[in-house]
Amino acid sequence: MDDFKIDGQSIAPGERASIQLPVARLKTQTEISMPVRVVRGKRSGPTLFVSAAVHGDEINGVEIIRRLLRLQLLRRIRGTLIAVPMVNVFGFIQLSRYLPDRRDLNRSFPGSEGGSLAARIADMFMSEIVAKSTHGVDLHTGALHRTNLPQIRVSFDDADALRLARAFGAPVVMDASLRDGSLREAVCGKGIPVILYEAGEALRFDEWAIRPGLRGIVSTMHEIGMLPAPARPRKHPKSLLVERSTWVRATESGILSARVTLGQRVRRGDLLGMIGDPFGDLEIPIEAPVSGVVIGRTNLPLLNEGDAAFHIARIDDKEPLPATMEAFQATLNTGLGFDPEGRNE
Repeated sequence: MDDFKIDGQSIAPGERASIQLPVARLKTQTEISMPVRVVRGKRSGPTLFVSAAVHGDEINGVEIIRRLLRLQLLRRIRGTLIAVPMVNVFGFIQLSRYLPDRRDLNRSFPGSEGGSLAARIADMFMSEIVAKSTHGVDLHTGALHRTNLPQIRVSFDDADALRLARAFGAPVVMDASLRDGSLREAVCGKGIPVILYEAGEALRFDEWAIRPGLRGIVSTMHEIGMLPAPARPRKHPKSLLVERSTWVRATESGILSARVTLGQRVRRGDLLGMIGDPFGDLEIPIEAPVSGVVIGRTNLPLLNEGDAAFHIARIDDKEPLPATMEAFQATLNTGLGFDPEGRNE
């Protein structure tokens, strides 16, 4: 195996290294850098990048990576793991989704060396991280005041990425189109299979989102041969494959009283919640326009007309739900992660 270099620093087989990729200077001339941890196995194998906080306030992924790097099984890896817990360092420090110029980093890829701050960060990430990888996992959460059921977003047309998505073992795998300027679009454009994990809410740690995220990355590492097969291999937990979804928006402004939870199955016409006024006189029902599973919802009960309230993955009424969904529902209220085979951790 040859030496592996990031920002000119060599990491030999069997070594670990922490690297601070220089991003920019503040107006005070203080250096801002992107922290990267490289873990190399003694034997050759794939190179997997795992990134988080591309949106700086989406911090569940930061904790997932922190726990990943503490696992003893990393001593047995083949190939190289590149862990980037906070890509948008500016946003992470400021508890913000965006960069200081209000640009969305995840709409700025692949970037350019001489462009805006967002473009420069994107360009550096592509050249120093993505260009040296064979596979990728990008970790996200819902936006502020909005929470997502643990789910993988991937293109069903990408057979290699779909294989990773199935191995990850999230309750839901969504067929998601590529967004212009997103990291996933830029990575796919390089022919590198990448999956995006969405779970929980911004600016908080959701244990029920962190644990399955960590487990999913380990399962993905097994799938691509970075980790040896377990002594007693288990089948991949079956995920619900979803091709379409629908956002349900508030028809009136008011105070929301939700009647459904994440992962709950609903049928067309079912009551999702009620919108009321401050006096308790007005109650307007929000009904499911389609049948499916609730995979996202607002946690902010104060709605303006047109605000997104619920996100429903569309499935047929007769389609059975996989064990992963049932296990998630059973443990959601406990705050713990779920075991895909139904055993609580």
